[in-house]
Amino acid sequence: MDSNTSLPLNVSGGTPATPAGLVVLDVFSYLMLVVTFVLGVLGNGLVIWVTGFRMTHTVTTISYLNLAVADFCFTSTLPFFIVTKALGGHWPFGWFLCKFVFTIVDINLFGSVFLIALIALDRCICVLHPVWAQNHRNVSLAKKVIVGPWVCALLLTLPVIIRVTTLSHPRAPGKTACTFDWSPWTENPAEKLKVAISMLMVRGIIRFIIGFSTPMSIVAICYGLIATKIHRQGLIKSSRPLRVLSFVVASFLLCWSPYQIAALIATVRIRELLLGMGKDLRIVLDVTSYVAFFNSCLNPMLYVFMGQDFRERLIHSLPASLERALSEDSAQTSDTGTNSTSAPAEAELQAM
Repeated sequence: MDSNTSLPLNVSGGTPATPAGLVVLDVFSYLMLVVTFVLGVLGNGLVIWVTGFRMTHTVTTISYLNLAVADFCFTSTLPFFIVTKALGGHWPFGWFLCKFVFTIVDINLFGSVFLIALIALDRCICVLHPVWAQNHRNVSLAKKVIVGPWVCALLLTLPVIIRVTTLSHPRAPGKTACTFDWSPWTENPAEKLKVAISMLMVRGIIRFIIGFSTPMSIVAICYGLIATKIHRQGLIKSSRPLRVLSFVVASFLLCWSPYQIAALIATVRIRELLLGMGKDLRIVLDVTSYVAFFNSCLNPMLYVFMGQDFRERLIHSLPASLERALSEDSAQTSDTGTNSTSAPAEAELQAM
């Protein structure tokens, strides 16, 4: 995700009020941020409550609980950026919150894409190796494996933890920006620019490859293997967990791909962006990033809509809809694996 990937650290200031197109984009950006914050906090908070406290813990619920935590933590930071945008790019919250908020943003945006890849890998294992999955795929193992995406996310967030700080705003005298300081050892503008260009270009490439392309490639390979087995064995209907995952991945790609492409172009053109040029690209980055952030509030709605008779359940019991959408199917894997002989193909898919 830039973290897939990540929120631009130089949040653009208020757009000029003269051109009508920029006014529309400004209104759109505020609307997207507010809607994402409200729906993201409420929706993901509900998923955390249901999967964490109401449902029996399974491999599936643990995975989606962690995904909801990542989205909840990210959307909780959006008010900081709404205020900063309203103040024309000025960061009024101080050094500690600057570093803390952007660390939370990066860890959770990276964590979400890694978790999606892990869930896809889990689905693939259930289809290709159902006997192994029934004997070894348990809650104890899931709790250990789920630490992996978070550790990877933390490692990729180290540049933010180490180098993000508050500085004088480069394009707004008298204001403070929350951004990277790649060369604190020098005050020479030319040297600072040279170091920043090199570091941001390396960072952008790493984030695109590790934080987006690689996880999505894993998802694509897993889906290819699943589709091959389904086609070979003549199975048409997939299980509910696979349907939920399919919609989660589709929404992630639709929301994040435009930003990832824009961020890659920005990496190539990083010099002119640092020099205050490339205004059109900055606008594209802002708009596509807000669309990408909207993905963090979509998953809870997808979980509900994937349940059967979701309209009735939505009216009578929203938590019940979430429980049904996120539960394991009939061939549920318990914490203590049981020995089993090979099951029919239909049962293998039901174990997904």
